[in-house]
Amino acid sequence: MTTWIQDVIDAVYVIAVLVFILGLRAMSSPTTARRGIVYAGCAMLIAVVVTFFSPSLSNFLLIFIGVAIGGLGGWYWARVVKMTAMPQMVAMFNGMGGGSAAAIAAVELLSNLSNYATSGLSVAGGIIGSISIAGSIIAFLKLQGWMTSKPVVLPARQIVNTAVLIVGVAFGGYALIVLNTLWLLPFYILLLLYGILLTLPIGGADMPVVISLFNALTGIAVGLDGFALVNGPLGDAGYAMVIAGVLVGSAGSLLTFLMAKAMNRSVSNVFFSAFGATEETGAAIKGQLKPIDAADVAAMMAYANQVIIVPGYGMAVAQAQQKVKELADLLETKGVTVKFAIHPVAGRMPGHMNVLLAEAGISYDKLFDRDEINAEFPATDLAFVIGANDVVNPAAHRQGSPLYGMPILDVEQAKNVIVNKRGQGKGFAGIENDLFYRDNCHMLYGDAQAAVGQLVSELKKL
Repeated sequence: MTTWIQDVIDAVYVIAVLVFILGLRAMSSPTTARRGIVYAGCAMLIAVVVTFFSPSLSNFLLIFIGVAIGGLGGWYWARVVKMTAMPQMVAMFNGMGGGSAAAIAAVELLSNLSNYATSGLSVAGGIIGSISIAGSIIAFLKLQGWMTSKPVVLPARQIVNTAVLIVGVAFGGYALIVLNTLWLLPFYILLLLYGILLTLPIGGADMPVVISLFNALTGIAVGLDGFALVNGPLGDAGYAMVIAGVLVGSAGSLLTFLMAKAMNRSVSNVFFSAFGATEETGAAIKGQLKPIDAADVAAMMAYANQVIIVPGYGMAVAQAQQKVKELADLLETKGVTVKFAIHPVAGRMPGHMNVLLAEAGISYDKLFDRDEINAEFPATDLAFVIGANDVVNPAAHRQGSPLYGMPILDVEQAKNVIVNKRGQGKGFAGIENDLFYRDNCHMLYGDAQAAVGQLVSELKKL
């Protein structure tokens, strides 16, 4: 009987994994991403439920309590967290996954330290999981504004960080050699400290890459824990963890490299260069800022053939996506072609702008990535930049600039450029924007929701 039940459980795990893969595949396109999330969620639910039928499972009450707390907490936060705070929630959920992987590794080490094969994997899972949760907490604090988003650069940070990592790993190895679990305490403390020290020097401009990498690390840690569990009483659950962890780790790793490529920087540069800690100096920008009022902008838009809207984090902060949708619809009724230019690192997490615009009901076929839209700017009558900065900064074309080489949206090539900003501050990278001083660029100051609302009102008068 036990063998028959286990065979059924194994078959269900295979089905869950296949559904999970289909979910990841569907997430590759904005039009099917929602369906992909549902598929992945159902796959995880199936894997969790079927595990309860494992003949070797015990402590059902504790498991039910954990599932209830996690499930209700996740449901509540997903319901109440605003879209503008979604990056913070993603950072915390990544951290929770890493923390869970570190905890599983700790349990395995405490219960079976003498098994070098599984213990080595558990140590590796503990290392990666600890770094992930500690780093994710710092990312959350920076994104939430509870600590400065600027890089926090400590003296001799590279030497200190390397020393903390080496000594921490050494404690884990020593625990395996002497078979004494007491050495696991400094092991975990130092690895958590390393995760903090690793993330402190990273500025807000690099948060999309940070979030993506910690997501990948969480997947890798879960996969390593799964390998360790395979030789335990819940070996089949371990197989499910291995597959899920490998999928998440590989997808997260690929996304991390794509995000870094979008900024023309390596992942190591993101994590070890303290980008943004010092501002650009010695680059004098010619020209002056030229304010413009909403009535003049509305007239320019009404008589344009094509308007390209470039959303950024300022739009997200102001929750202006609904007003932007209203503006786009109104322009189209006047015969104006409206398109949206989406930079891959606009906002604070991958796909942030796509999610916000989709929430407002803007059709996916109006959203274009950098490679698709850049060729259209020279023939565009007006580019409307809403709260974006670094991703439209022509300084990326200037040798000597910290942004040099970063692929940007070439909005400066449009016949007219209107930039909506709350003030004259610099972007996350802390670099002055050449675009704002160009002859064809004017500044529409104010909160994005209020400014776009004024544009809508003025357009209705025309």
